[in-house]
Amino acid sequence: MYIELSHINKTYGRHQVLKDVSVSFARGQIHGIIGRNGSGKTQLFKTICGYVRPDSGLVMVNGRRIGKDAGYPDDMGLLIENPGFLGNYDGLFNLQMLAAMNTRLKKADLAQLMQRVGLGDALRVKVHQYSLGMKQRLGLAQALMNNPSLLILDEPFNGLDKSGVADLRGMLLSLKAEGKTILLASHNPYDIEILCDTIHEMDAGVLSSPQPG
Repeated sequence: MYIELSHINKTYGRHQVLKDVSVSFARGQIHGIIGRNGSGKTQLFKTICGYVRPDSGLVMVNGRRIGKDAGYPDDMGLLIENPGFLGNYDGLFNLQMLAAMNTRLKKADLAQLMQRVGLGDALRVKVHQYSLGMKQRLGLAQALMNNPSLLILDEPFNGLDKSGVADLRGMLLSLKAEGKTILLASHNPYDIEILCDTIHEMDAGVLSSPQPG
């Protein structure tokens, strides 16, 4: 398995946000997590990313223990919670700033990436003028910048209109066809059911056994 979690627990004060979570995710598939806001989806993703250290349990990604062998998974793109960008600068400049340490990414590459996520007409629009859906698209472009093998997407459909949702669904299926592994969280069961190879439900920090998509 590409990702394996064993008996993960996490508590903040008296509130246990992850309760004995054990799950595995195969490579090259889309894996869905469905649950209400506050159910633990984001905490689960942050634990896989290495942003949150569990109180107990084991997180393995691609054969490496997160927090011991590596601080964070290699070759990973993220969209977790609301993407943070510099509002007084345009979308293309924001991506250029984020890509500054990666000399392989040129301005033309970033512009092409914005085109792919549906922001081709907004290259020079300042981010403070973006709608929520446009910010989500820019966040997805950021997650895809280094062509990662693993994508972790938390509520990526937030703020998208009907056309945007259809575009994103098509893009995720295309990325899966390229061999990428995608973890997808949503409170909307329809998004999960039509896209995912496996489906888990999360409630009050407890993750259900997988169901086929």
